[in-house]
Amino acid sequence: MPDPAVFLDRDGTIIEDTGFVRDPASVKLIPGAAQAIARLAAAGYRIVVVTNQSGIARGLISMEQYRQVADRFLELLDEAGAGVTATYLCPHHPTVDGACECRKPALGNYRLAALEHDLDLTHSVWVGDRMTDLEPARAFLARGILVLTGRGARVDDDLERLRIRVAPSLAEAAELILADRE
Repeated sequence: MPDPAVFLDRDGTIIEDTGFVRDPASVKLIPGAAQAIARLAAAGYRIVVVTNQSGIARGLISMEQYRQVADRFLELLDEAGAGVTATYLCPHHPTVDGACECRKPALGNYRLAALEHDLDLTHSVWVGDRMTDLEPARAFLARGILVLTGRGARVDDDLERLRIRVAPSLAEAAELILADRE
């Protein structure tokens, strides 16, 4: 039987969004994020991070810089006991590469994660600081939670109609997810 997942945006949801992160030393977890991830994983959710990194396509960061930052990000989570199932990246930008299936809100990375990790997308939850992080939840008839920790967080849509809830941070989003599961 497929497992439910919590699909998380990276920048502004798990780590502080400082723009195009090039230096692994500058990676800082948002307070409570690692603990939230650990709690969700302990409750049986698979944790999948999906991130758009258009700075790669635009030449603002290199793939090697991205990998170093990603390694540091995962290292910080592991140190806090909050490992993730997988991470997926979109390095494209529409004005440079044209349309692709992996750039959020496109569904390519989510479908790939479901195939590679036997995930139940309908019973999964999407969490991010931008509506593009949450739009895939609608496509899979799932739930989304907008966190207010990032640069893109705005509560200006009819979120109730879209089945999107709002939480101050990933820590509070985890509380909502766990409460809904009971």
